Amino acid sequence: MAAIATCADEAIPSPNIWRFPDVYELENLAADPGGVIEHTMREIRAWTGAAVLDIGCGAGFHLARFAADARSVIGVEPHRGLAARSRRRVRNLRNVSVLTGSAQRLPIPDRSIDVAHARWAYFFGPGCEAGLSELARVMRRGGVAFVIDNDATRSTFGRWFQRALPTYDQEQVDAFFARRGWEALRREISWQFESRRDLEAVVRIEFALEQAEQILDEHQGTYVDYAITIRVRRY
Repeated sequence: MAAIATCADEAIPSPNIWRFPDVYELENLAADPGGVIEHTMREIRAWTGAAVLDIGCGAGFHLARFAADARSVIGVEPHRGLAARSRRRVRNLRNVSVLTGSAQRLPIPDRSIDVAHARWAYFFGPGCEAGLSELARVMRRGGVAFVIDNDATRSTFGRWFQRALPTYDQEQVDAFFARRGWEALRREISWQFESRRDLEAVVRIEFALEQAEQILDEHQGTYVDYAITIRVRRY
């Protein structure tokens, strides 16, 4: 659940990766072991030879994966510490750069991006208007943007998410994006952790303490079914 805002000292703090980047790495490693998100994206707009933008790139987990096929990859991250960590991660990849910046004011030239990716960065619909306007500015004609979002209406994780945020209105969020020309693709992924200890650590950074302990009391094992929405906008 990443936060995107103007810069690190103005952004709404992300309670997970900003405070616990090492634990969030475990979450990234566990998420979508079947590659559903990547497969869906590639079916719509492969990034071979493309200019790719990763908005809210965090510690740079996804940058190398894009860089294997892309002509160029730019990661943008508002948290300066995470941006620095991301730069260290990709320092040997010549086609990758990481910039400290925001979704609302992307440090990217007009009409320069073929594929944009924002994972867990635009949860709440209303309030994202400035960031979506920036996407329209930087995307080339024929380019495609992807927003990877939660689906609070389905799955074990969706129930946890809705419990943690009871005022979250999935229909409102979906309608917000639909009015702006975004298609919604419903997909099922999962968390699959190597150990129960790793799952417990991640649950405890994703949810408030009391809710996390309740979830862990209710849920056994290292697997969690997880429903998502892949939002797609063609330019």
